[in-house]
This record gives sequence, C-alpha cells and structure tokens, in this order.
Amino acid sequence: MGIEIERKYLVNPTLWQLTKPLAVATPIRQGYLSLNPERTVRIRIKNNNAYLTIKGKNEGIKRIEFEYPIPLEEGLDLLPLCEGAIIEKTRYTIAIEGLTWEIDEFEGENLGLIVAEVELQAEHESIRLPVWIKQEVSLDPRYYNANLVQCPFKNWK
Repeated sequence: MGIEIERKYLVNPTLWQLTKPLAVATPIRQGYLSLNPERTVRIRIKNNNAYLTIKGKNEGIKRIEFEYPIPLEEGLDLLPLCEGAIIEKTRYTIAIEGLTWEIDEFEGENLGLIVAEVELQAEHESIRLPVWIKQEVSLDPRYYNANLVQCPFKNWK
C-alpha cells in the first residue's frame, strides 16, 4: 500500500521570488473524477504525461495514495468528465537539505495562492523550514486541491 506523509505551508511570495530562479518549473492541469471525502480520484496532466491518482481520507498528515501513469490521450479525454473546476498551476521543485519541496503557484480561479508541500518519511520527522515558508496549513482542508475545485481561493473572504 502506498502511504503519503505530507506537510503543507503557505508561502511568502516576496521571499519565494529570491529562491524561485533555482527551482524547476512544470505546468500542471488536474481535475477530480471523485470528490468523495473518503477517497478522491484525480487526473493530472504534467510534462505531456497523464496520471490517475487515488487518495484515501487524510488522517492528520498521512493518507493512502496510489498513482498510475495512463496514456496522455486518455487523460485529456477524462479531464472534461471531472467534477468542479480544473486546477491549473505551475509546480516549482527544489531540493533543500535532502528534502524535495514542491511549490505550487495557482492560476485561474485560485490565482494568488502559493502553497509549498514536502513529503516526509515519518509523521514526526523534524525538518528545517526554508525562509520563504509563512504558515503551516497541513490540517486546513481549504488548501486541499480537491477542495479548491469546489471552493476556489478567489471566493474566500
């Protein structure tokens, strides 16, 4: 069984701009075939590749996750079947002190939101946060991508 242990943070945009040139940028489009809180089923298009991902319900910062490559044409055909909006973002990847940080700059309905994620080996793994981290939001469901398709950042008060 695949287990994902992930912490999520808001990013200070001004400080992030200093590190951003060192990161690798990848455009991503993704949608959800199922937004059931017990499990989500996601289609993601990234680097001309498509993936089907199934994630279980969050238990703190841990949940089950299975991801499978699928043919790009099938991924593109599945996107219009997704519930809610399609998420568009640019993901910046950077290695810092042995960890891979993924910083998502959202576009479209979620423009202005910048979130950093880091996958860990253990739930209580100690990490040093980069200077551009502003606030942890790991347990705030508003920042889950599956929720952003239903309640986009632009509609928050």
